[in-house]
Amino acid sequence: MTMKTTLSIVAAGVALLLAAPVLLSQGLLNAAVQMLIAALFASAYNVLCGQAGMLSFGHAAYFGVGAFATVHAMNAVGGAGLLPTPLLPLVGAGLGLVFGGVAGWFATKRTGTYFAMITLAIAELVHSLAPHLKGLFGGEAGVSSMRMPAWGFDFGSTTQVYYLVLGWTLLCVGLLYLYTRTPLGRLTCGLRENSQRLRFLGYDVHGLGVAVFAISAMFSGVAGALQVLSNESANYVVFDPALSASVILNCFIGGVSVFLGPALGAALMTFFGYAMSDLTRSWLLYQGILFVLVMLFMPAGLAGLPGTLGRLRRRFGLARLLPLVLLSVGAASLLSLGGTFAVELLQRVFSQDYRAAVQMNPGVAWPDVTLLSRAWSPGSPATWAVPAALFAVGLALVWFARRLHRALEEGESAPPSVASASASATVVNVPVTRSLA
Repeated sequence: MTMKTTLSIVAAGVALLLAAPVLLSQGLLNAAVQMLIAALFASAYNVLCGQAGMLSFGHAAYFGVGAFATVHAMNAVGGAGLLPTPLLPLVGAGLGLVFGGVAGWFATKRTGTYFAMITLAIAELVHSLAPHLKGLFGGEAGVSSMRMPAWGFDFGSTTQVYYLVLGWTLLCVGLLYLYTRTPLGRLTCGLRENSQRLRFLGYDVHGLGVAVFAISAMFSGVAGALQVLSNESANYVVFDPALSASVILNCFIGGVSVFLGPALGAALMTFFGYAMSDLTRSWLLYQGILFVLVMLFMPAGLAGLPGTLGRLRRRFGLARLLPLVLLSVGAASLLSLGGTFAVELLQRVFSQDYRAAVQMNPGVAWPDVTLLSRAWSPGSPATWAVPAALFAVGLALVWFARRLHRALEEGESAPPSVASASASATVVNVPVTRSLA
């Protein structure tokens, strides 16, 4: 993909984000705010994980520090706010930078698994202390505040909050991209590739690691500040390990090797949770299954899929590649439908409501279950034949897709050998023919 194409896609994406308040309802606009915050948090985390190669299990600590610093800044000066509302994320950035620098100094003393365990220990320490430091973190109730009017805006509508979050997200993502183009950003990739060589060349590897850790924590603090500006409150739940786990999942689902991959993964998974949590209780299970499938079959993440398809198109051509793509999409759709049907049916059968229905109808061993606006009998073989048939057809399409891919691979390698054989025959036969003449 050329630079011109990339810039066109980015410009189109920014234009779509600017037009979102006109296109979306208030509920979806709230979801878009959370998607932007998650995208910024994932992009900040990817500086440490994807670019520097340091896997942190406790990045929620810096998100939470930025959140609480901002909510206290909103309540400062008698509730008027330490800074105007649009500038409050600077407080989250400052505290995130300081706390990240201190924590990073200890964590980067070690590498690999030991580094990950230290980051986890720091996050767990903060998470366990927060409920007890009620003067600072507000206990279970947390700390609340209000967005104060500034610069002619009252920030009372979702639209104004959306544009505030969008502006900070675009600014921070742009700064993170510029960071990757600086010498420090290049050295960050050197930490991932070969830190021993950097040390041999005379660089302070520990200092470099602390700087990268602090920069990642600073932008994570901005994400936490935007979360507070959106919710007007902060609770110690922002230090929960689930938040640290979710940013890791989002980054790897999106693709840590592509700059915008983590942002894409975070936005998609946040919307996935928003949409699916109202439809099913098993949405976390689907999220975990999706993560496993992406890691197994798309290690480069969702952002790496266009590049993979582009390479296949250049190798085989669009006409030969299209049947393979259609077979793959069909197989994935059928397997997803079969898996979803089975999971939803089992979830209803093992739920408390179903057990209560069994007790209320002692004469019926397997009361019907409502799914897809239709009653299904869990005791009937015909019910389970539906997901079985979907799985069978889906697996058959997988088999055909693998055979087609193997045929394309063999077809690509066969013509050069045939051509070389015919060429060698021509080279050998021509002199013989002349000699006989």
